[in-house]
Amino acid sequence: MRVVSIGGSPSLTSRSAALLAYAQRWLEERGVEVNGFQIRDFPAEDLLHARFDSPAVRAFSEQVEQADGLLVATPVYKASFSGALKTLLDLLPERALQHKVVLPIATGGSNAHMLAVDYALKPVLASLKAQEMLQGVFAEDRQIAYRADGVDLDPALEERLDSSLDHFFTALARRPKPLAPHELNDRLVNARWSI
Repeated sequence: MRVVSIGGSPSLTSRSAALLAYAQRWLEERGVEVNGFQIRDFPAEDLLHARFDSPAVRAFSEQVEQADGLLVATPVYKASFSGALKTLLDLLPERALQHKVVLPIATGGSNAHMLAVDYALKPVLASLKAQEMLQGVFAEDRQIAYRADGVDLDPALEERLDSSLDHFFTALARRPKPLAPHELNDRLVNARWSI
C-alpha cells in the first residue's frame, strides 16, 4: 500500500505537521509506504502562477496518481484551510483522487474552526473525485504541546487519531486495485483466447 501525505502549513513548527508526522509513523509501522510532502517544498512562484508543468508539482501529481490513499493535514486560518494548500490542490488533475482513500487532518485555535474540514476542505477533495473520504480528525492547538525533544499529544486526541488511522488503514486494505492502462493492455495481449 502506498500513501501520499501533504502538509498544508508553511510554518516550520506546525501542529498540523506534527499530527501528519505521527500519522506517517503509525502507517509506516504497519508496512505502508508513505511519501511525504510539505507545502513549503514547492516554489511559491509555481503555486502562485499555477505552473502545472513545474517539476515539483509534476512529481507530486505523479506520486498522488500512484498512491492508494492521501493524508491531508492543514491548519485552519480564518475559518478555512490553508490557502497555500488550496493552490497546490488546484494544480492536480480533475480526477486526481479517483480510486483513493482520503483522511483529512486539521488543527485550529478552538472547536469553532472544526467545521472548516467539512465545509471548506472536504468539498475541494470531493471535487477531485476521492473514492472514499473518511470523517477526519480535528485537533485544538492546546491538545498538541511542543517539548525540547518532540511533541506531546493529548491522550483523547491520540486515541481519536489512532482510531481514524485504523479506519484509514482498513479502507486502504479493502480498496479494489484498478488496473493501469498498460497492465490491462499486457493482460489482453498475453491472454489465452479460445472460441
